[in-house]
Amino acid sequence: MGLQDTIKNRLSNNELIKNSLMKSNLINNPLINKIEWTPLNIITAIILFVGFILTIARFFGGLGTVTNLDDNNPWGLWIGFDLLCGVALAAGGYVTSSACYIFGLKRYHSAVRPAILTAFLGYALVVFALNYDVGRPWRLPYPIFYSPGTSSLLFEVGLCVFLYLNVLFIEFTPAAFEWLGLKKIRNFVVGLTMLLTIFGVVLSTLHQSSLGALFLIAPSKLHPLWYSGYLPVYFFISSMFAGMSMVIFEGSLAHKYLHHKMDETHLSESDGVVLGFSKAASFVMMGYLGIKLIGLSIDNNWHHLFTSWGLWFLFELIGFVALPAFIYAVAAREKNVKLARVASILGVLGIILNRLNISLVAFNWQLPLDQRYFPSWMEIAISVFVVTVGIVAYRLITAYMPILYEHPNYKHGDDSKNKHGHQED
Repeated sequence: MGLQDTIKNRLSNNELIKNSLMKSNLINNPLINKIEWTPLNIITAIILFVGFILTIARFFGGLGTVTNLDDNNPWGLWIGFDLLCGVALAAGGYVTSSACYIFGLKRYHSAVRPAILTAFLGYALVVFALNYDVGRPWRLPYPIFYSPGTSSLLFEVGLCVFLYLNVLFIEFTPAAFEWLGLKKIRNFVVGLTMLLTIFGVVLSTLHQSSLGALFLIAPSKLHPLWYSGYLPVYFFISSMFAGMSMVIFEGSLAHKYLHHKMDETHLSESDGVVLGFSKAASFVMMGYLGIKLIGLSIDNNWHHLFTSWGLWFLFELIGFVALPAFIYAVAAREKNVKLARVASILGVLGIILNRLNISLVAFNWQLPLDQRYFPSWMEIAISVFVVTVGIVAYRLITAYMPILYEHPNYKHGDDSKNKHGHQED
């Protein structure tokens, strides 16, 4: 009888949860019920099919089959965009979780899970894309487990990315455990939140800056306007506003296309998240702009500003740092959410432009045009394929798991009561 009662109670609880979610229209969506062949879904299917074919060509035909890489340009689009941009834009995970849990800004709590999911998928796709770029992808674990090169910056980057990907996975698992109904293990992982957040911030500080330090060994190849002894500092600081911009940008897309999956808490807190991150991003971007000017002065590179390269440098710095910083500030002051979302687009584009300038455009700048690297259409297609895989994964996960809403059995306030005996502010 005891076993029968337990089964009946569990079935009853599952029905209550299902009814609650159905009323909130959180599980009544085409991804779960059926696939609708809309134009967007058809384009997605084509991209995935082409990407699959190119993947076969890459791994059976080698790098030379699909890339324009050579001895002068061993790092191409897959490093510049998939890795450098991917890691920077995935910084929203450590920025949002540290704001909520370390600095105690609980009004950002509803943004933590989407940010963690975006960061986890971002880092997972970085590792996924790295398999395309390296000659022997099956040896990727070697530096971590078999032959660590402890004096190498690449070892430090690889180790930190490996560890942080695991941290993000653990931070993501409470949503999966809630979906599976594993309450005990979910509560155990939630109890590790502060430890994981601190560890994640430390790891992010290390590898975000070290990605910039990789280019310190190439002063003769990188244009003086982008080369600086402060590159590690530039990369780390820029990752902060890149993460904030990505959180706002991702939230904008989620509100447009996944609005029906959001609960009242997420909807009511979303504007506060956007405006709060806008204010913070404006300060960080202005600080970054000041540090860049200081670096320019220390290296005495002012004369380069009056060249064609200088115009391109100013276009990046003014158009995608100073301008969005100003727009963010105005949006925060006027409480204009739409304006903040416009600034987030500029912020995301700016970080992409910066990383591509450093890794591709301004790299080997002294070589003749016929010896410069330009990615093949297959490289571009594979990068688009990788991004599309991330978008599809995000949509599938948010369709099934409590990412954009709180599970009825695990309300944030209820967690606080369980831990502290009272509800958090």
